[in-house]
Amino acid sequence: MRYEIKGDSLPVVICDLNTNETIVSESGAMGWMSDNIIMNTNMKGGLFGGIGRAFSGESVFLNTFTCNHGSGLIAFPSSFPGKIVARKLFSGETIICQKGAFLAGEVSVKLETFFRKKLGAGFFGGEGFILQKITGPGLVFLEFDGHIEEYTLDIGQKLKVDTGNVAMFDASVDFNVEMVKGFKNIFFGGEGLFLSTLRGPGKVYLQTMPIQNLAGQLSRYFNTAHRD
Repeated sequence: MRYEIKGDSLPVVICDLNTNETIVSESGAMGWMSDNIIMNTNMKGGLFGGIGRAFSGESVFLNTFTCNHGSGLIAFPSSFPGKIVARKLFSGETIICQKGAFLAGEVSVKLETFFRKKLGAGFFGGEGFILQKITGPGLVFLEFDGHIEEYTLDIGQKLKVDTGNVAMFDASVDFNVEMVKGFKNIFFGGEGLFLSTLRGPGKVYLQTMPIQNLAGQLSRYFNTAHRD
C-alpha cells in the first residue's frame, strides 16, 4: 500500500491499494474512494471489542475497505484542524494514544482500550482515564490536534506537559501526574493543580491545541443570550 498525506491544518491521507489489499477505518472516516473499493462494516474484535472502542472514544463498528481489482484509491480526511501522523509498527510494537486518535490502518493492526494504571493520571492527566492502545504489525494513521512535536526521551529523561497536550507515546514511556509545587503557582500560574509527566525511554508526541482547549477559546466569542 502506498499513501500520501496532503494539506496543512486540515490534512487528508490518500491511500493507493492494490488488488485484495484492505484498510480499516473508524465509522464515517472515509472521505472519497474509487469505484473498485468495496466497503464492509463489522464489529472487529466482537462485542467486547466494540464496547472497548466506545469507551476509548471510537465507534463500536469499524469499516473495512478492499480493492477488488486493479489499483484503488481511498482518502481519509482529518475531522478537525491538526495533523495526520503515519506510524509503521513492528510485530508486538505498541503505542498509547489519546481517545479518538485512530483514523485508519492496516487490518493487521490491533486496537484495544488502555486504562491508566494510576487513578491520579486518569483523573488529572487531561485526556481522561481511558486511552487507546494500538499494537502492530502494520501501518496506522492517527489524527491529532494542532501541530505535533516529537521527542525521543532517553532512559530516565522526563518531560512535564500541560494538561491535554499529550497526544501519543511509546508503551515504554512511563506516564504519571505531578502536583504543581508552590502556593502561588497553583492559584495564579494558570496551569491548574497538576502536570502530566512522561519519563523515557521512548518517543512522545505532543499536540499544541487540544480540541477541548480550542472549543473553550471559541466559546468566549459566542453569546447565546438574546439581544434586541
